[in-house]
Amino acid sequence: MPDELFESEPRPVSVTELTESVRDLLESGIGRVCVQGEISNLRRQPSGHMYFTLKDEGSQVRAVLFRGDARGLRFQPRDGDQVVANGEITVYVPRGEYQIRVTQLQPQGRGSLQERFEALKRKLQGEGLFDAERKRPLPLFPGTVAVVTSASGAAVRDFLNVLGRRCPRIRVQIYGVRVQGEGAHREIIEALEAIGRSGEADLVVVARGGGSLEDLWEFNEEALARAVAACPIPVISGVGHEIDFTICDFVADLRAPTPSAAAELVCRPDEEWAGQLRATTEELQRALRDRVDAPRWRLQALRDHYVFREPVRLVHQWYQRLDDSRDQMKRSLLAQVQQRRQKLEGLAQTWQAVDPRKKLGHWRESLAARERQMVLLSPDATLKRGYAMVLDSRGHLVRDAVRARSEKALKIRFADGEVRTRPE
Repeated sequence: MPDELFESEPRPVSVTELTESVRDLLESGIGRVCVQGEISNLRRQPSGHMYFTLKDEGSQVRAVLFRGDARGLRFQPRDGDQVVANGEITVYVPRGEYQIRVTQLQPQGRGSLQERFEALKRKLQGEGLFDAERKRPLPLFPGTVAVVTSASGAAVRDFLNVLGRRCPRIRVQIYGVRVQGEGAHREIIEALEAIGRSGEADLVVVARGGGSLEDLWEFNEEALARAVAACPIPVISGVGHEIDFTICDFVADLRAPTPSAAAELVCRPDEEWAGQLRATTEELQRALRDRVDAPRWRLQALRDHYVFREPVRLVHQWYQRLDDSRDQMKRSLLAQVQQRRQKLEGLAQTWQAVDPRKKLGHWRESLAARERQMVLLSPDATLKRGYAMVLDSRGHLVRDAVRARSEKALKIRFADGEVRTRPE
């Protein structure tokens, strides 16, 4: 440490110089440490660095694990883990806070608070207190909002600032309670019960700023969870920061990541409602104008229609259309008659071509010709031309002389009779 800090009349030094001197003392006087404790309020940065708190029943100390050392971890640290941290004592000068720069981290089991949190969470979830079906919708236009929080904390100021800017018409009732420390949850329960009995509020907001698991523990008590679930008015839980979760958040009808966000969820800004109202009003006016103007436009169109302006000319046009239709029908009928007449003539010609009377005459002439031919070629006609037939005793025709000589008797037939003879 610089000598001027111990002079009888030290000269003034800057806060930075003082903090750096403390840092030098701690780093040189204590150096490396090995600390056992429970991890709380763990935050992982996109850079890969980890920031957390090591605590036990009596105290707590901040710690940082930089990316290079975090790569060597064989487990994923979580809130509630019991660990042994090896590192160096140092001071983060911008905030004047001493911390441990952890270089090695070994797990030693889970912390009791985290185990109690997980056990209660499983129990209430099994009973259905977290189910979406039991969540109640928030009122669209709350007239009065009851806020259960510390009356002097930053959370109530943030809430009032945001709500006053967005919805100044909403009346706010502040129920001041303790939000940290043993027994604080009982004050919150009493406030919820009082709000339910009064029936004045349309919506309840339970709010608190961020903190470690220990700081927020009163919002993890089972009695408070059941009081929130039993509240007859919808409840918004705006406890902690975005990374903080409590049993109260899970049981409430809606969870807000911060008290300011809770104020935003209470109601849409009045300006938005006013804008929507204006847009709806304009839309209704347009619809009404359309409903009134449409019949007027239709009547005007009918009045200006040709039928009302020139009725006589319209009748004349219908007369002309009737004449055109009559002529067209006449032409169509004549064409059909002509077509059927041609078809009938074709059928008549076909009938004449296949007339059975003509075929019968032809057949008669052919038969007569064949009859004449048969008569001409008949045996009698041949005999009349001077021929004769030689028959044996049985009346069979004898066609050659060899057979005639073998017969004992022959018969020669002429046109005018027969002669019997014997062959020589």
